[in-house]
Amino acid sequence: MHPFVFATQALRRSAQVRIGRAREFWSKPCVYKAKVVGKSAFKLANMACALHIFAEYVGTVSLMSGLSMMPTLADSGEIVVEDRLSIRWNPTGIARGDLITLYSPLDPSRIICKRVIGLPGDVVCVDPTGQKAPSTEHIVVPKGHLWISGDNAAMSRDSRDYGPVSMSLVRAKLRARIYPDITIFRNPITYLD
Repeated sequence: MHPFVFATQALRRSAQVRIGRAREFWSKPCVYKAKVVGKSAFKLANMACALHIFAEYVGTVSLMSGLSMMPTLADSGEIVVEDRLSIRWNPTGIARGDLITLYSPLDPSRIICKRVIGLPGDVVCVDPTGQKAPSTEHIVVPKGHLWISGDNAAMSRDSRDYGPVSMSLVRAKLRARIYPDITIFRNPITYLD
């Protein structure tokens, strides 16, 4: 028997089975139908709640795009894994060099991605490039705040523009890129006292 004929017959049998099940379902009393629909709706609601809780408290997959983090992240957009659990359990576990997502201090409805440059108590140069402030200007990062910067300083709005950001704005750590290629993000900064 030709494979195409076999596949067509299998599809026809499958359709007949589905039609038979549908006829059987619709021939049942309304109470039965209501129970089936109710159970299905309950399962769907449970699944939606579980997905929401996982994305809100454990981690999620997000699309990051923009020029400020080039060359680490492409401006065309990349799909990354956000780890929210580590921030919730240990907010002080953020290290210099970590990639983080946070709510923008200028527009809390926007989520931005930046690199941590300074932790509370660190003395940081406000703008080593000298584009937005004299390269001799330094600041002590206050308690409960971070100094963040984009990898592409020329195209980034970061702590050079709005100063230290509150740690309460931090949403997650970026752990990996999964599209277009898989890359685990390693911390490139070696801290020297």
